[in-house]
Order: sequence, then C-alpha cells, then structure tokens
Amino acid sequence: MRRSKAEILREYGPFPGADQVAGVTFDGRRVWFASGDKLNAFDPASGETLRSIDVAAHAGTAFDGKHLFQIAEDRILKIDPETGRVLATIPAPEDGNSGLAWAEGALWVGQHRGRRIHQVDPETGKILRTIESNRMVTGVTWIDGELWHATWEGDESEVRRVDSDTGEVLERLEMPPGMGVSGLESDGGDQFFCGGGASGKVRVVRRPRR
Repeated sequence: MRRSKAEILREYGPFPGADQVAGVTFDGRRVWFASGDKLNAFDPASGETLRSIDVAAHAGTAFDGKHLFQIAEDRILKIDPETGRVLATIPAPEDGNSGLAWAEGALWVGQHRGRRIHQVDPETGKILRTIESNRMVTGVTWIDGELWHATWEGDESEVRRVDSDTGEVLERLEMPPGMGVSGLESDGGDQFFCGGGASGKVRVVRRPRR
C-alpha cells in the first residue's frame, strides 16, 4: 500500500451564504457543492460563485454527464442543472449516507455510519453490490477505473484508493490534522475537489501519478 501526505494545491471559499460544504461534483465546467438547503456552483478558474439551486442538499452530490444527483436525507434527487427542477426521486440506502458518485451507469453511495459503499440502480434505488470499508466513508469518486473515497474520523481524514472488488486499501493520502474531507470528486485528470465540511471550503488535492 502506498501512503503519502496529501498535496493541497488550492482552496476555494468560504462562500457567501454557505456555512458548510457536504457533497462535491464537477460537470466539466463548474464545481457544484451541497450546503444543506441549496446546491451551489462555482468557476474553478476564478473561484467565483455562478449560481445556486434551492433544494435539500445534505450530503453527497454527483453528475452523470447531464443531470445532478443529490442525497437529501432518505432520498436521492435527480435534478436538471439548468432549470433546477427535480426530475425524479429514488430511495437512498439506509444507514447514514454521505458520499455520492456516478460511474458505469450507476450511482455509488458512500456511508459514514455503515462504513461501506453501495452501487445503486439510478432508476429504482436498488442496491446492486456493496464494498465494505474499515473507516467512515465521507466521499466517493471514480477516475480512470479507480475507486477513491474519503474518510473522516475525529481529527484524521484521508483520501483512499481501494480495490473495487475487495475494498482493500491500495493507497492513502493523509490530510493535515484538523482538515477533513466531507465530499470528493475527481476533475477527470490529476486533481480531486474535496469538500471541507464546516470550514465552508473546497480544497484541491493532487492525485498522485503512477
């Protein structure tokens, strides 16, 4: 297993009217983050807030190339990012959902209390398979066929690459003490966008090269 200190490249925020950052996703142009009662989008080049959508946004956020998906307590909302309309709702898995990602035609739901990641049918909410973790899962993302997730317990937080079949930890990026990761998304390249919880910030962490 590879282990290294997380290299933080940039910080955004805190943002006006958003005192927390939960889920984070990237639509190729805008970074979106959940802040409790709304979804917010900002420009990653300038850091400027571009818009917000009034919708319950308590945890993980994902983008499938066309729609946003947002965990809202016991539901997952499918949202049109241009109009802000909720197009569909599916039940979310039970047991403390936190992270959310889109990959392979499915949603991937990270759970903090349950310490696992579920692959979920985006039409029905049915759990297709489960990957166990030994830590609270607070964010999930896929990049180049690799599954990464964030953990945050007490003062310690990491971004981990895990085997998507067994859950074995393959690589660990350790965040500085007191700097937690509440949401995780790849930019499609060599960077991760990391939600910073009650700090109200989004941080950029370098994805290690191999």
